[in-house]
Amino acid sequence: MIDGSVGTVAGTVMDTVAEPAARVGWIARLREGLRKTSSSIASVFVRVHIDDALYDALEEALLLADAGVSASTHLLDELRKRVRSARATDPAAVRELLVAACEDLLRPLQKPLEIGMDTPTVIMMVGVNGAGKTTSIGKLTRRLAQEGATVLLAAGDTFRAAAREQLGVWADRNTVDIVGQIGGDPAAVAFDAVQAGAARGCDVVLVDTAGRLPTQLHLMEELKKVRRVVQKAMPTAPHEVILVLDGNTGQNALAQVRAFDDALGLTGLIVTKLDGTAKGGVLAAIARERPIPVYFIGVGEQLEDLETFDAREFAQALLA
Repeated sequence: MIDGSVGTVAGTVMDTVAEPAARVGWIARLREGLRKTSSSIASVFVRVHIDDALYDALEEALLLADAGVSASTHLLDELRKRVRSARATDPAAVRELLVAACEDLLRPLQKPLEIGMDTPTVIMMVGVNGAGKTTSIGKLTRRLAQEGATVLLAAGDTFRAAAREQLGVWADRNTVDIVGQIGGDPAAVAFDAVQAGAARGCDVVLVDTAGRLPTQLHLMEELKKVRRVVQKAMPTAPHEVILVLDGNTGQNALAQVRAFDDALGLTGLIVTKLDGTAKGGVLAAIARERPIPVYFIGVGEQLEDLETFDAREFAQALLA
């Protein structure tokens, strides 16, 4: 694993966060990215009275924020309990209680990425086309390299030249090696990369895969094949199967989580593109139905625009 306190591979966890000043800037960008939802929630609390009309308006705002019926109902039930317990009558206080309820709901998603229990740690990255998977691989590679890990990239999207080229650019920027072949079998590339990573003593092998919709059953079967072949190369691998989600896809993101988890057994998520029109509430829906850890969230295209997920920060940005 990556020891966040000292920045060396030492059998701990990758839970480093940005320096305080940088973290403040990061939170500001996250708040701006989720401003559409937070503004909608804020408009509800202009009401003077805490009554059924306020709860109805909150329910509508949460549903419009892509939180879904289950998570919205859960949050409102929790809020009612907390309002009664605290005897809150001030809208600002009620809003803080909602933030706290959301934080508690999201807390199971806050878990660091663990690296180093096996060498190499094999991470299989999956997602639909356009979700930002290859870019996220570049950003994650940068974080890992900064923490002292040696990383090998596997260009498993063998049939899309642009994907190989993009991954090659990220490899050059991060000064790491890459294994790939033109038009070859993705599973064979993954197999070769895992073996090469073990032979070279690499800490991490990051396996890129072709983007695909979960409804493309033959392509999902190909992903399963990649997973099986990786396991043949290293019986304990893959150690992580991470789904990259576009934060703008709304409730469809939950459908993607269900499909990829059922097919591959997801261990973590990376949520990207929370810097535009993203509503963000789908994380509450995911926490309610499939509480798979969110290792990182992204708010931009730069290498440093990937940060660890914090339930309190996200709840505040979403609702406050």
